[in-house]
Amino acid sequence: MMFRVIDTETCGLQGGVVEVASVDVVDGRIVNPMSDLTLPDRPISRQAMAVHRITEAMVAGKPTIEEAIPRYYGSAFYVAHNASFDRRMLPEMYGEWICTMQLARQLWPGIKYGNQALRHSLKLDVTPPAELHAHRALYDCYVTAALLIRIMETSGWSASEMIVRSQPAAQRDDILPFGKYRGQAIAVIARKDPGYLKWVLNNVSDLRPPLRQALNKYLSESQ
Repeated sequence: MMFRVIDTETCGLQGGVVEVASVDVVDGRIVNPMSDLTLPDRPISRQAMAVHRITEAMVAGKPTIEEAIPRYYGSAFYVAHNASFDRRMLPEMYGEWICTMQLARQLWPGIKYGNQALRHSLKLDVTPPAELHAHRALYDCYVTAALLIRIMETSGWSASEMIVRSQPAAQRDDILPFGKYRGQAIAVIARKDPGYLKWVLNNVSDLRPPLRQALNKYLSESQ
């Protein structure tokens, strides 16, 4: 199974991608590094430039993110630290998303969840490219990949469970976390197989109250 860890650097919090990079995690190894500087659709803010040190001159004449992104396609799973941000910055990637920040919050509550903070507190064994620094996209990919490997080793979570756990808490209760439809939206299951959800309600005694509430809600809406 392959997970593609992806990261973007931007002009600021509102967007404008100046760099995209990825590495693949296969059988606990970090392989296939890729990175591209990209021409953004807006000026790079001074605050962003101070963080990633990518200048206007470095991206002049580079492809746009829409032109650069096709070679990053092809993975069933995309992984990012604070995935909701990178997902918003990128074109549609046609895969499931896993967020290492959400997973780290659940595994190690109460510590700092920044990429570099986790690298040091968890003593992650990773060597990013020597010519890069923190907050360059490929450098951060290596750290996130090492974090993903540690998360999988520590938790034993499957890909589908990591996908569910990567949702914000409110949305996690709208996804079935077990059974033959594990990882699928309850709203979809209610339309195609309401009988199964009724069986779950009647036979699974230890459902969390928010999940039980979601099952009842979507079943009533589907009738």
